[in-house]
Amino acid sequence: MSSTVSAYTPVTKSGQINYTGLGNGTDFDTLITKLVQVEQSRITTLQTWKQSWTKKQDAFLELNTKLLALKTTLEGMDTEGEFLVKVASSTNSNVLTATTSSGADNGSHVIEVNRLATAKAMVTHSGFVDPRQIININPTDQTFAYTYKGTTYSNNIGTNCSLNDLASIINNDANNPGVKASVVYDGTGYFLQLRGMDTGDSATLTIDSSTTLPYFQASDFDTITSNASALLKLDGWPTGATSYITRETNTVTDLIPGITLNLKSTGTVNLTVSTDTNAVKQNIQTFVEQMNTVRSMLKDLTKYDSTTSKASILTGNYGLQLIDTNLKTAVAGKGVGFDYDADTYSVLSQIGIFTNANEGAKNEGLLYISNATLNAILASNATKAAELFAASYAGRVNSSEISIASYIKGTTKCGTYELSYTADASGKITGATINGHPAFYSSNSNLITGQHGYDEAGLVLKAIDVSPGTHTATACLKQGKTGQLVDLLGELTNAKDGPLHILDNNYDDITHMIDNKISFEQRRIATYASNLRKRFAKVDSLLSTYNQQQNQLTSAIKNLSSSS
Repeated sequence: MSSTVSAYTPVTKSGQINYTGLGNGTDFDTLITKLVQVEQSRITTLQTWKQSWTKKQDAFLELNTKLLALKTTLEGMDTEGEFLVKVASSTNSNVLTATTSSGADNGSHVIEVNRLATAKAMVTHSGFVDPRQIININPTDQTFAYTYKGTTYSNNIGTNCSLNDLASIINNDANNPGVKASVVYDGTGYFLQLRGMDTGDSATLTIDSSTTLPYFQASDFDTITSNASALLKLDGWPTGATSYITRETNTVTDLIPGITLNLKSTGTVNLTVSTDTNAVKQNIQTFVEQMNTVRSMLKDLTKYDSTTSKASILTGNYGLQLIDTNLKTAVAGKGVGFDYDADTYSVLSQIGIFTNANEGAKNEGLLYISNATLNAILASNATKAAELFAASYAGRVNSSEISIASYIKGTTKCGTYELSYTADASGKITGATINGHPAFYSSNSNLITGQHGYDEAGLVLKAIDVSPGTHTATACLKQGKTGQLVDLLGELTNAKDGPLHILDNNYDDITHMIDNKISFEQRRIATYASNLRKRFAKVDSLLSTYNQQQNQLTSAIKNLSSSS
């Protein structure tokens, strides 16, 4: 027995055993803590492992956000109306202004505005000193009726009705077709004014003869303005001196395709329509910048530094490789439904958009614009350049034997379709395929329809040549790069079966598995710590017994020495 075990002071608490130290210098409590800490290193390893997967999930989330932002940007320019910006300038904006869509042809027009469209307005002869004055002084209800655009509308006027009430009754009538009543004040009295809200020759407004309300008969009103249609000439047409184009309103949308005219006053103006190449170029620059934002992120997430042998957080991740490849293919490839020979531009490189292929360059893999090429194309053929970005179901056939009758947007996919059909000696179609798939056909209408389950579903082609024999032709529905990418980004970010969602789910499973491992380790270490405390409690008890025996022996030896 060592004599150094002399100052042991065990401390025991209810429900657990704690050691403050032994006389020989051994600290069981610290010893157990250290032993447990050694075991907890496994948990630390698991937590670090889990954190690495969580960081990858965070990267997925950030990438998904970037892809959705790109999708939103492209959705704002996926039609030619949004992408191909056109402007209209008037030589006198006091007479006429105009807005355009992509369907407007560039050019100039001379427009004469001989008369503006006007609405009918009338006001009572006599005024009242107070708008709250009772106007129906008869003991019974009266009628106020007016005829607007050929239809008569009647309002019942009670015995206590004031001028304000009359205006309110007219305006709040559920059948009111667009007539505004108001009480106007000329400084000496209050008058009832009626105004038709529509312009044009047909917007007639009169007080109906069935009106019984005194002071509000037809003869009690003065006409302020008469209803009339606008009178126009376009490039001198109609040619007769008193002949004019008429329109019911001063907003004319159907005179020149793609142009909305806003008539302001009478006069003659020159209207010029042109392509806003600066706005179109800005759209292209936005397209490139937004694509590069996503490409840069993908590049950073998957890069590998061969010098430091250090990989990024998602280097080698198959999901990101899939996304990167799909995006690059969509950008660099031929436009959907476009043809290298039949279309002026079918790939972005033709209009000056390239990928930096310089290995090791800072911008390697990113898009860049050749301004010289792009500027020249926008100056000469901006329409075709815009089509490459924003065509939406633009149809084309390679033969006069067929035509595109219709398609179902959202069901029929844009693309290239090879049609084959046969006709018998009587000119009846006897069979048809689209892209090799069986197709419905009508021998009476000569219409051939793509079947459900294929990209051509809902596409209806008309066979013009039904001479006996087999006929083949190609039909295309073109989709620009922005629309193509919008569809692709929709698939990549799909919250149900998109690759990022699938990866995120897989990583959820992994982190959940790690959580289970951590929980198992925590239970195992708790048991381990408990067992340690039990074992050292036994040691504690044994040392206490030895201590007592030592004290007894020491006392006995001392007694023997004193008796001798």
